[in-house]
Amino acid sequence: MALFFDAPWFDGKLAERGLSRSVLAAIAGLSEDQLILVFKDQMELSAGQVAAFAELLGVPAAEVADRAGVSTPTPRASSQDARIAALEQRLAMLEAEVARLKGG
Repeated sequence: MALFFDAPWFDGKLAERGLSRSVLAAIAGLSEDQLILVFKDQMELSAGQVAAFAELLGVPAAEVADRAGVSTPTPRASSQDARIAALEQRLAMLEAEVARLKGG
């Protein structure tokens, strides 16, 4: 379980980019209910979710892990893993944009 989740920092970073928590949830493959648990320190992010948050917010994964109070190490991917992660990231961003356009 996360030791400390800095919700104001995450909300501020989202606001800087004009994004909502719904987009953050979608990009990390979380339901909105799961994201609420993360923000309440009742669910810890995985290394992959840390990486997705970092990519979306434009900050290093280590900073996201620190701000989320995550004990999971930040990901270290091979080149093939990195390509797959990049494709998954693009797909998640497209899904998030479709959700936003639908009013979600």
